[in-house]
Amino acid sequence: MDDKEIRQIVQNVVQRMTGSPQDGPAIDPAPVQPSGKKIVVIGADHGGFGLKGSLKPEIESLGFSVTDVGTNSKEAVDYPDFAHAVGQAVGSGKAWRGIMIDGAGIGSCIVANKVPGVRAGMAYDVSSATNSREHNDTNVLTLGAGFIGVNLAKQIVKLWLTTDFGGDRHRKRVDKIKSVEKMYLK
Repeated sequence: MDDKEIRQIVQNVVQRMTGSPQDGPAIDPAPVQPSGKKIVVIGADHGGFGLKGSLKPEIESLGFSVTDVGTNSKEAVDYPDFAHAVGQAVGSGKAWRGIMIDGAGIGSCIVANKVPGVRAGMAYDVSSATNSREHNDTNVLTLGAGFIGVNLAKQIVKLWLTTDFGGDRHRKRVDKIKSVEKMYLK
């Protein structure tokens, strides 16, 4: 366990004991494999199948464990099925973060955001990926394989997986997002 993880645990305990949020990075429960690696779930429709295959080794090379929820071919499928599976894994706590790839990234972002506990963001460049983590504490990334190439996708994924939530002034905004979500949970 490194210093960053210890700080996060301490902040989490203080927040639970005092009932008030602390400044600093958000506390991710970070589900891990027995190997100690954080779990990243990945999914794609037929339009994102090829890019998904290129990203999996990249994610593993960053020290994460990858869980692939499909699709497993270029045969036409419906992106909502796979975006829901990614969102469900993250929202239920079975995965630390999730990545979903379809043709444009838009539809999958909409679907994933329907799952309680998910804050999905779509990224087409490194700036939007970084911003989504620093400002919005996104836990699902959606990509449009029809709009970005493999090299850019690898850069986006690396930055998104390694960028911490900024906390501070952004924390109250993320808390408001969570509050809106809670209003509509049945």
